[in-house]
Amino acid sequence: MSYSHLLNWALNKPKQVYAIILTMVLVACAMLPFLQIDTDPENMLDQHAPARVFHNQIKQQFVMHDMVVVGLVSDSSIYSVENLTALHTLSTYIQSLDNVILQDFLALDVVDNISQLYDSDGNNQGIKFSYLMKQAPESGVEASAIQTAVKRLPLLENTLVSQDNKAAAIYIPLTSKDVSYQVAEQIRQYADNMKTDLAVHITGLPIAEDQFGYEMFVQMGVAAPLAGLAIFILLWYFFRNLQLVIAPMVVAMATVLIIMGALIGMGYTVHIMSSMIAIFLMPIAVVDSVHILSEFADRYRAGDKVSDVLGKVMKHLYKPMLFTSLTSSVGFFSLLLTPIPPVKVFGAFIGAGILLAFAFTVLFIPAYISRMSPQAIEHLHDSVARLEQKGLLSNVLVALGRFARTKGKLIIAVAVALLVFSVVGISRIQINDNPVNWFKQDHQIRVADKVLNEHFAGTYDAWLVSSSNADNSQDNSAIEQQLSQLSEQGLDVSLLLSHLEQRGIDQDLLFMIDDLSFTADSKFANNITSIAELAERSLNKQKVFTQPEMLEWQSQLQAKLIESGLVGKVNSITEIVKTVNRELQSGDDKDYAIPSSSDAVAQTLLQYQSSHRPQDLWHFVNTDYTQSLMWLQMVSGDNQHMSAVVEWVETYIAANPAPIDLEVNWAGKSYLNVIWQDLMVSGMLSSLLSSFVIVFLMMVLLFRSLKYGLLAMLPLTFTITAIYGLIGWGGKAYDMPIAVLSALTLGLSIDFAIHFLQRLRELRQELGSMQLALEQMCFEPSKAISRNAIVIAIGFTPLLLSPLVPYITVGFFLASIMAVSAMVTLVLLPSILSMLDRS
Repeated sequence: MSYSHLLNWALNKPKQVYAIILTMVLVACAMLPFLQIDTDPENMLDQHAPARVFHNQIKQQFVMHDMVVVGLVSDSSIYSVENLTALHTLSTYIQSLDNVILQDFLALDVVDNISQLYDSDGNNQGIKFSYLMKQAPESGVEASAIQTAVKRLPLLENTLVSQDNKAAAIYIPLTSKDVSYQVAEQIRQYADNMKTDLAVHITGLPIAEDQFGYEMFVQMGVAAPLAGLAIFILLWYFFRNLQLVIAPMVVAMATVLIIMGALIGMGYTVHIMSSMIAIFLMPIAVVDSVHILSEFADRYRAGDKVSDVLGKVMKHLYKPMLFTSLTSSVGFFSLLLTPIPPVKVFGAFIGAGILLAFAFTVLFIPAYISRMSPQAIEHLHDSVARLEQKGLLSNVLVALGRFARTKGKLIIAVAVALLVFSVVGISRIQINDNPVNWFKQDHQIRVADKVLNEHFAGTYDAWLVSSSNADNSQDNSAIEQQLSQLSEQGLDVSLLLSHLEQRGIDQDLLFMIDDLSFTADSKFANNITSIAELAERSLNKQKVFTQPEMLEWQSQLQAKLIESGLVGKVNSITEIVKTVNRELQSGDDKDYAIPSSSDAVAQTLLQYQSSHRPQDLWHFVNTDYTQSLMWLQMVSGDNQHMSAVVEWVETYIAANPAPIDLEVNWAGKSYLNVIWQDLMVSGMLSSLLSSFVIVFLMMVLLFRSLKYGLLAMLPLTFTITAIYGLIGWGGKAYDMPIAVLSALTLGLSIDFAIHFLQRLRELRQELGSMQLALEQMCFEPSKAISRNAIVIAIGFTPLLLSPLVPYITVGFFLASIMAVSAMVTLVLLPSILSMLDRS
């Protein structure tokens, strides 16, 4: 449909336009109560992404949970009666809360002390498991005994109590990470009322993510209205006309409400990305309205027919507004090419919002103007006339234009130098992110993270999972052959053969063979015994993580990892085996070692299963002993740090291969963050390149000129390069908010160039001279571009007041994008054009 048809409908049926927009807004508002917040970085990956699938398999298989860490820090020793009593009190309270998984709850009062058992005559009777601190100590002697015990238990040392003895930790496994903030708030309130000198800190990725979700929700409710208010005040300052200001604000508010309502109504959760949709759309949605109202007021004269003036205005503005909307939406729609689901949602709905705002602008604004009274229109004309009078902005733009036309060589030389400088800066960009760093430095989450990681081995974790590749195909074949022989002799072994084919030799097969020995005829007894022995030998051979050489290799890997300085501590089955072996032997440190035989290893594990927490064993090894999990504790959750750990392990294993063929993989939140960040970088690059080509083709089509198409791309190219160069030189990590700036830059910086070049070509044709056209551009066209840049930049200023770093980052860099793209359009383009065409 052409602009003339749309205009006629809007002018003739304004009430229909109002009714349609109002209906859409009401339907969208009805969806808002169903809003659901999602800040889980795991959802940055597709549900079927291999890394995510493996991570969830490992969580289930090894019964790993999302943990919130509560740290209690003392100025002196944590091992005082008062401090341990406070710890016991807080731990007891936390265990009473809903959503806490008591079975895997970790604190000094629920873990075991492992020691030797003596009879009344002092003879060693084996090993004893007793609660380390079932009751709070009543004397300094009891407190010292707890300290002595912890120092002898490597699984606890520097995990539950810091090496400097000044802090203790409580690890809280939760039924769902979505309740982290709720649980943390309950603990904070209780801790505030405790009579203790201990400082209580709460950290961990689950609480960081969930608390971010809560504060993000608050930010959505504050920043969007503030952005609307800032734009309203700015427009009123520009135009000093309430009726004029209302029109673009209606377009912006309707667009935001409909898009957010559609997102929620379609079942999408509001992620950190989509939470910014309202703030992004608000300033973008008003700029075309301002263009129409400004030009209408400029053209209108007393006695003119409103519809005729609107027809001229729309004829002049429709094409550049359409193309700026299309190019802006292409920039955001390009995010659909990324493999990150929340980024796709963000791009799709922002792109749709820009197109919706365009539709509302070309329909609602003419309908709105057509229903204004003649007096109001006269007032509008007077307001814009005052706006166009010379002032500070006018004087600056005239001087800037003169400088651009007369100092072209200098400007181009400086631009090239800045471009080279920016390219070097881009090469310095480092990919990194950490959900804890989404908060400001003084936020309680950041403070807790810093304090606890100074005391402990680390509150960030990763899981190194080793799986045996042992080949037992020969044993499989031998058992299958013997079972087939029994089948030929008339014994029904179909279930065993089926199990062997589907699952191979495992503990369940042994049980089935044992059952068969009781039910089968005695003439088959020897054959069944032979099969059972073969299956048991094969199964024992598969249990690689009971073999001393394998555990020794793991122990060496752990020691070297800690020596590397990348990891604070590594917990695995080896600590359990060595600790229990020490107490089974002499109790001396010399026996803190891996036993020399698989049977001795098995004995230590069997002993451990008589403790109060036998389930802890299965966090580190599966029931078949064919897989092992090493829990790495790190003081940093940065992607760069995790990547360095992965690289170090790969290098070490390549140089020091395991005695048995292993497949090594990674899981854990810290590792997943690395995966989706890498995907985001490659995805953003792909989307940027593809959308860049599309926008270039659109520019050539719009201007029907290769030269002007290239010139239109200049502000976009320069702005993207300059902004990312600034990021590189400034040392700002390439994180999620920074990544989407490419789409924002592509979508916004091209707009100014389109309006500038479109108007310049018209003036060039009217005046017959490029120099005269460039002089004329310093007035109304440059003012319109400057005003729109200011409106968009001011619209994002509420983000700078946010307590959340991603919002601050986006606000700052978007203001930078507006400044750079406007300056390139108003200075660099005229310099190049004045040199290309000196007429």
